[in-house]
Amino acid sequence: MPVKIRLQRHGKKGKPFYWIVAADARAKRDGKYLEKIGTYDPNINPAVIDLDVDKAVTWLQNGAQPTDTAKAILSYKGALLKNHLAGGVRKGALTEAQAEAKFTAWLEEKGGKVTVKEEGLTKSQADAKAKALAAEKAVNEARIEAAKPVVEEVVAEEVVAEVEAAPETIDEAAAKSAE
Repeated sequence: MPVKIRLQRHGKKGKPFYWIVAADARAKRDGKYLEKIGTYDPNINPAVIDLDVDKAVTWLQNGAQPTDTAKAILSYKGALLKNHLAGGVRKGALTEAQAEAKFTAWLEEKGGKVTVKEEGLTKSQADAKAKALAAEKAVNEARIEAAKPVVEEVVAEEVVAEVEAAPETIDEAAAKSAE
């Protein structure tokens, strides 16, 4: 029975969520699988990948062939490296401790790269938010400046109308009130 490590799609339309599974190559894409190895959520930047590396290595050692996308994910999480190191241990080129040390060093280096990327994304989002706020403030100030002359003209016209309607002297006002 040929076994593949592949993605099984879940989630709703436009929001995919994948399970990483070991499945018979003849099974449907979202059909029966042998074992769930992990999950992959591409909707978030950076994508969230939860993978049981030991299960993946076990399936790789038993002859499972990953699809192209699954191979990229396994490589990203270090499952292919761990499988390679395990092969070196079986052949006698490395000891178990050396292989584990190399894998741990690789994981730390990879974790540092991911952290730098997350910080860069956070910084770029903050910069974009600050630029949008500055642009919005500029637009609001422009609207206020454009509205000021209109308001001043309306106030000036009201003052002129009140002055024209007002009696010219106090004697005329008294005469009108006496009538």
